[in-house]
Amino acid sequence: MNLSQLAHLVALLETGSFTRAAESLHLSQPAFSRSIQLLETELGAPLVDRIGKRNEATPLGRQVARRARRVLAEVQEIRREAELLAQGEAGAVALGLGAAPSALFSVPLMRHMMAAYPRLRVRLSRGPTDALLASLRERALDALVVHVRTLDNDADLEVAAMPSLASGFVCRPDHPLFAGPAPSLPQVLAYPVMSTGLSPEIRRRVAAARPDGFELHMESEDIAGLLDIAARSDAVYLGVLASAAGPVAEGWLARVPPPPDFDIAAHFAFVTLRGRSESPATRIAREFCFEQMRQAARS
Repeated sequence: MNLSQLAHLVALLETGSFTRAAESLHLSQPAFSRSIQLLETELGAPLVDRIGKRNEATPLGRQVARRARRVLAEVQEIRREAELLAQGEAGAVALGLGAAPSALFSVPLMRHMMAAYPRLRVRLSRGPTDALLASLRERALDALVVHVRTLDNDADLEVAAMPSLASGFVCRPDHPLFAGPAPSLPQVLAYPVMSTGLSPEIRRRVAAARPDGFELHMESEDIAGLLDIAARSDAVYLGVLASAAGPVAEGWLARVPPPPDFDIAAHFAFVTLRGRSESPATRIAREFCFEQMRQAARS
């Protein structure tokens, strides 16, 4: 028994004629009749009573046809869902975002998906990379966008480097740092510094500028919260400048001129599990994130 035989039976009972049913399916009548006979042989009983020129379903034929219609409808729905998934118009994507990617991508990504792919379900998770990696390895997430400094054991990961983003210091516009000439790095570090975390290289460079010792005053994944504190205090935010672009444009934060020899950048990656097939929904999210990162790098 196969789907074609079930479709042939349904067509026969709907048309009441071997000839018309065969024509509707673009089959020769002998081939169509043979298909019905094979189905009857497998089931061990007639499915159609041939009464002159009329063909009527037997009791078994009616039962088989009723179930066949349901099966064929499900098959049609499976094909439709597969087509929609292939086009990225349905399905789901679960994406894990580090602090800066979350600040940059979350709202634009959700807006884009809602406008362009309204049937596609999106779940975004923010958190430390080790927790996101655990979820990725458990297949609870499809992909991550995180800082490469937070990746260590990546033997089972596909790590696609993204455009780097300029980093620097941001504080309130009337901060004492703007009272005189462009400040040096030790002058900036004399104030409380907040960040989502520092790479070993950046930590080494700031430590060299503060021989008496340096530690972040505040460390948090909540960039919006850190920026709000910077706007209300003498604290200075150190991080990806694109994540503060909105507050800077609105005038309640300002970029501190880069101290000499302290032009720094953040390097992010789109991370998936090695060997895991990429779904169309994940591909759409990946392409959007790369484009957003390119735009942020250009700005």
